[in-house]
Amino acid sequence: MKTYNVAVLGCGSRGAAAARAYYDHPRTNLSALCDLVPERCDPLGDELGVESRFGDLDRMIGETGPDIVAIPTGTEFHHPLALRVLDYGIHIDIEKPLCVDLEEADEVVAKAAAKGARIAVHHQGRSGAIMRAVEQAYRAGRIGELRHISGYGKSYYGGYGLMNIGTHMINMMLKLAGHCRSVAATGMTDGHPITPEDVIPAAGGMGIVAGEHLTATLDFDNGVTASLLQHRYPGGVNPVMELWGSEGRILVGNLLYREGKKGGMLLPETHYVPGATEAQWEDLDPIFPDCRPADGASHVEDLWYVEEYVRALDEGRDHECSGREGLHVVEVMMGILESAAYGRRVDLPQKDRSQPLMRWRGEHGLGAPETMPRGYAEWLQAEDRRLGRC
Repeated sequence: MKTYNVAVLGCGSRGAAAARAYYDHPRTNLSALCDLVPERCDPLGDELGVESRFGDLDRMIGETGPDIVAIPTGTEFHHPLALRVLDYGIHIDIEKPLCVDLEEADEVVAKAAAKGARIAVHHQGRSGAIMRAVEQAYRAGRIGELRHISGYGKSYYGGYGLMNIGTHMINMMLKLAGHCRSVAATGMTDGHPITPEDVIPAAGGMGIVAGEHLTATLDFDNGVTASLLQHRYPGGVNPVMELWGSEGRILVGNLLYREGKKGGMLLPETHYVPGATEAQWEDLDPIFPDCRPADGASHVEDLWYVEEYVRALDEGRDHECSGREGLHVVEVMMGILESAAYGRRVDLPQKDRSQPLMRWRGEHGLGAPETMPRGYAEWLQAEDRRLGRC
């Protein structure tokens, strides 16, 4: 059985998580690390015993010849770095979301197809321990026919939350309901419907966004719908997803496995009123990968993601979280932003692939919005100042 050599490009928090998963998996060899900042690269290399450390992407590829390059960098760097790696025809593992807009995502997916390389987008929850248990119960018919999915994110500012946590939740919805046909959304900022002046660069380099509160409805085949809320709250809110079936419900209390925390729970009734029903919520036991080492430092969801990539490459197929799926997630997110801006339903896939909020601003005689801080806390403060709150 082939062992796949992996190089990690970017050694921040997500890079460290990816590196630990590739280090722990028995069929992948973590052969190289690359980062422009040695203070990020060296501690991770020391921890995992990786001697090959680089500050230059091309030199790393030339000297180590990886089968997979992981790109767990800021979102605004995904497009240029992916294209550079794909020039070599190497498979990529790219942090979510795939890119900041459709034009970038289209180019990356097309380049991979032309080069015969495969893309895996790091939506680790979709292929992880919690969602495997949820899918197993759903496919076994335990809640009957799927009718509706509801989900809400953390307490992040709506547009930023959509590009951050929303991308995970949308991909999980796709796993169960298939591709989305259309979206309709409402965006609110400071208590009023969004205006072109409310279009701003997202924190963390996650593209152009709008909406302090985003509320969206997604339409799928077979009459299945979904609701997605990305609302800014003053305190932390745990992201939750719920599946409503004709014979029961599944609640996903944590999108990613956390030891000692509730994951998936099933109720064998369509409606639940405390004290008025004998039905009880049943915990769905998470499904762990056989390759999980007892003393490994990797997160179980990241390890499942790597296991799925190894299986996919062995079988000559795409990862469950493929570039095509990642592209469709971007279509859904851009559709939500477009619908909120223009006040109309948006059919997918979009014919116009340009960034919808920038198009909207241009139609109102506005150019690019002013720059904003990259850090989320500083970004929120700048947005509150823009809104006259401080």
